[in-house]
Amino acid sequence: MKLLYTLTAGLLAAGVAAIPSTAADACLKSKNVEASYPGDADYDELAEPFNLRLQYKPAIIALPKNNKDVQNAVLCASQCNYKVQARSGGHSYASYSSGGKDGSMVINLEYLQDIKLDNTNNVVKVGSGVRLGNLAQGVYDQGKRAISHGTCPGVGIGGHFTHGGYGHTSRNWGIALDHIVAVDIVTADGKLRHASETENKDLYWGVRGAAENLGIVTTFYLRTEAAPEFVTYFQFQWADTLFKNKKAFTDTFLHIQTFSQNASVVDNRISYGIYLDGNVTYNLGGTFFGTPEEFNKTIVPELLRGTAPSTKITVQKYEWIPYLILMSDKTHIVEPKQGYDEHDTFFAKSITVPEPKGLTATTLNNFWDYISKPAPYSYFVIINLYGGPGSAINTKDTSFAAYNDRDSLWVFQNYGINPGTNLDYINGINKVIIENQPETHFGAYLNYVDPTYSADEAHELYYGKDLTRKLEKLKAKYDPTSVFWFPQAFVPKA
Repeated sequence: MKLLYTLTAGLLAAGVAAIPSTAADACLKSKNVEASYPGDADYDELAEPFNLRLQYKPAIIALPKNNKDVQNAVLCASQCNYKVQARSGGHSYASYSSGGKDGSMVINLEYLQDIKLDNTNNVVKVGSGVRLGNLAQGVYDQGKRAISHGTCPGVGIGGHFTHGGYGHTSRNWGIALDHIVAVDIVTADGKLRHASETENKDLYWGVRGAAENLGIVTTFYLRTEAAPEFVTYFQFQWADTLFKNKKAFTDTFLHIQTFSQNASVVDNRISYGIYLDGNVTYNLGGTFFGTPEEFNKTIVPELLRGTAPSTKITVQKYEWIPYLILMSDKTHIVEPKQGYDEHDTFFAKSITVPEPKGLTATTLNNFWDYISKPAPYSYFVIINLYGGPGSAINTKDTSFAAYNDRDSLWVFQNYGINPGTNLDYINGINKVIIENQPETHFGAYLNYVDPTYSADEAHELYYGKDLTRKLEKLKAKYDPTSVFWFPQAFVPKA
């Protein structure tokens, strides 16, 4: 890789968006921080985001090998007036891990790959470039431990853990964010700080919900759970039958919603989501921390009592790692530490639906009307259960962390594939839900970040006014000149 980069006539003709300054080159070189620039052999691969719909060209991609390299890269960026964002796995739906604009410095964390489990306290020390599948396999191999997180093994832990991190263990163990017991983080002044319940407490609070505004986490310290010997996977399929009958569609969802709040049947051990693939597929699938026999005896009869007849039912026991592989839709969960190369082209939005009311019949009827019409491109909707009796997600509040989504019953992910410039259809899904319940205070989920929102809109939907004000003050303390920037970043306000 070249630490000094000379712009050639050929690159001028290609229209390279950003030119690294000689000062930044010299700064990084003097501190032995490896970097890649436009025109370098590895630049295009390093710059390519997960969401190919939103591609930005960083001026500099720093490739730190240790904490000191991260500190020095941040200092060089600050001294040379570059905005900075970290890239853990690169899965930001809005490509904010590419800077959210051309010309930023991206600090790529892919070399920070340590996974070390302390068997005396079951806390694992994890480099912030680790991907979820490698984390899951690592803690299991080192002590048959587990952590709550999402199902996609290629997602990096950085944004996933600091923005929530839902998976089908979350109602039992809490979201991924809840497992963070401490972090090592580089702040805008280049200092490496340890933040926990007893040290830099305000920073520890803010990192869990808004880390990308405050610094770059280099190391996570995560509590782990004893991996279960087995779990029960289940799926109920209705194929396209519910899309042919509006009453059956609405009545089925309303029964599932009532069932989900029935404490005589539902507790923290069960989790599930509803998957709609256009108007062809309607599945409910999830995980039960118990035996198939118990599930079939106590759950199945009550769940199906008020639904349309299911076309297929699957209830099966899996050991822990085979279960994670099943949920990943892959043949393994171990991902390459460098050279990860999976991508999609999409636009996504989210809706958080608060407890206890959930969705009304009127809203569901209008939702059915909307999705029963032909869509201009492929899409899916996932509606995950967050709340309900015993949910570990909703036992905490914003005094615990700078994360606001603690009262949701359901969380929607509305995901359009290859939409081009036509975002109207996915926007319309949100619109039909929200406009039919004007009395409901809907929000949005941080890990499905939507770049079409202004900063003010995003702050209101993801955080709310009180959290926003607290985080603006925290930003002023730790990043007063907004070194860490992206389009929806907080503005420092003392």
